[in-house]
Amino acid sequence: MHARLKPWHGVLVATALPFDDRLQVDLDRFAEHVRWLAAEGCDGVTPNGSLGEYQTLTEQERRAVVRTAVDAAPDGFTVMPGIAAYGALEARRWAEDAAEAGCAAVMLLPPNAYRADEQAVVEHYREVAKVGIPVVAYNNPIDTKVNLTPALLAQLCGEGLIVGVKEFSGDVRRSYEIAELAPDLDVLVGADDVALEMCLAGARGWVAGYVNALPRASVQLFNAAANGDLATALPLYRMLHQLLRWDSKTEFVQAIKLSMDVVGRYGGPCRPPRVPLTAEQQRAVREATEKSTAAGCR
Repeated sequence: MHARLKPWHGVLVATALPFDDRLQVDLDRFAEHVRWLAAEGCDGVTPNGSLGEYQTLTEQERRAVVRTAVDAAPDGFTVMPGIAAYGALEARRWAEDAAEAGCAAVMLLPPNAYRADEQAVVEHYREVAKVGIPVVAYNNPIDTKVNLTPALLAQLCGEGLIVGVKEFSGDVRRSYEIAELAPDLDVLVGADDVALEMCLAGARGWVAGYVNALPRASVQLFNAAANGDLATALPLYRMLHQLLRWDSKTEFVQAIKLSMDVVGRYGGPCRPPRVPLTAEQQRAVREATEKSTAAGCR
């Protein structure tokens, strides 16, 4: 782990969640995965995000995942769970649960599965901010259909409701506009396949997906890019990009879990509605993963 100023800085792993062959949550495997990611140099984990298939979990499972991560985390290792929910009252309960468990921060989408207008978005974050735990907003207009524009983020930041934003729009130009409108707001890389560009624009962290399979290479990429070391970052980014771009595809969970299997980690199956990759997709992921590992990426 490298030096950082805030718990949400650095490489935070949007953790994949292991299910057994009966599609039951395997908390022992998950705890081992968290410990391994810490040992490999990552700065923290973000469980119960989309990659963690949170929508498919029961309340008991979702709560257990957070506590398992906290218990497995070494000192100084951030646990910043996703607390996405249909509305603010449910999201606030998850924020309270995270604070009770000892988490350092939480990550919050706008209202989930509801196309909220700006007023509803602001009220959503106001309600959750009452808990007092630092909130990192998550902008994913592709899936949520709610766009946290730079101006809206500036309003949320100005009210003290959020400390950062995981920016998943894929539009790296937003980094500069956010910096202009809300200079105190930390931008975190939200999509693996724009990591280099966003780090060069000043991102303070990366909520990363493919790091589940290739943590050392991902941490090396982030540190080099954040330090402006293009001689190191660019060749590594080119090598990894064939995999990283899966993070922006619909099948990102299946792809990342398959890559974990290929490199000798346990990825395992997904719960419905996700279905296995097609044979062609599996071949593409396997070949890209094997190519990266053959080149020394781990």
